[in-house]
Amino acid sequence: MLVTRPTSPLREGAPTSLVSRTPHVPAERLLGAFVPPRHFAEASFDSYRPDPQFASQEAARERLRALAEESRGPRRRWRRRGGAGTGVYLDGGFGVGKTHLLAALAHAVGPDDAAYGTFVEYTHLVGALGFGPTVAALARKRLVCIDEFELDDPGDTMVMSRLLRELSDRGVHLAATSNTLPESLGEGRFAAEDFLREIQALAARFEVLRVDGHDFRERGELVRGAPLEAGEVERLARVHPRASLDAFDALLDHLSRVHPSRYGALLDDVDLVALTGVGPVPDQAAALRLVVLVDRLYDRDVPVLLAGGGPEDLFSEAMLRGGYRKKYLRALSRLGELAARGADLG
Repeated sequence: MLVTRPTSPLREGAPTSLVSRTPHVPAERLLGAFVPPRHFAEASFDSYRPDPQFASQEAARERLRALAEESRGPRRRWRRRGGAGTGVYLDGGFGVGKTHLLAALAHAVGPDDAAYGTFVEYTHLVGALGFGPTVAALARKRLVCIDEFELDDPGDTMVMSRLLRELSDRGVHLAATSNTLPESLGEGRFAAEDFLREIQALAARFEVLRVDGHDFRERGELVRGAPLEAGEVERLARVHPRASLDAFDALLDHLSRVHPSRYGALLDDVDLVALTGVGPVPDQAAALRLVVLVDRLYDRDVPVLLAGGGPEDLFSEAMLRGGYRKKYLRALSRLGELAARGADLG
């Protein structure tokens, strides 16, 4: 059960404040959240649209169909066979449908037997529960799906390598998506050569499937939001019955005191997030926390209202050139989409 500091009930004229919330989330709820996000609640193999120009898309779909059947069969401990591991790793560019396929796989296996989360969410789960309890909980599953697999620091490398080794040794199937081949994980982000053995151990556990194609978002119009006036944002928040309203700087400060595994709980019963005074994020730590919050907003399809600045104002050029570039670009794309939807409410 979610426990927060007392807040006024959500009603017209009284938007709630995310800053007033300090969620305490029990382990059962943390684990229960490892399902495909609302954005992909209806994803299935049949609803995936493979591009006929790229045979690898149809091949990936059929391989994951087979993995769904394998995951429902008897458990078998990991044995390396001809370089192929116990998992499937979808490598490809942005927007070719990798996440759709991964969500479809999780749905096909079912919520009782499959766990689905992003790479960051699994590392946060270990941080919240501890390593042993995380392994014990996930080992009850037949399939663990890891979206947006990336190694941003050496600590993540060691934790995820050990976690996946423990799970695959127990016969749990693995499936992951990334924009980086497994043997190249960590390049450009830290001294990857110092952790080459761990990276190679990770790579050995996956059968790599390349998914080629054009960004599916190019098949339609990619919309981007624009900042609104503060008065308009406040007005819209007050007339929306399930809105939150916060100053951007205050929210960034509050996120530093809430464990990222609980960011989803911050959004309970909130269908619109309004922020005033939006501007550049002060440092990388705050930027990475904001990325996690944006991912949780996107997972829940929560529109946002931005006053002061737009998504393009958040991250400095130095941040966008650095090792977390992919994270920041994903956050900008997602926040722009949510801001455009929020602006349409006016």
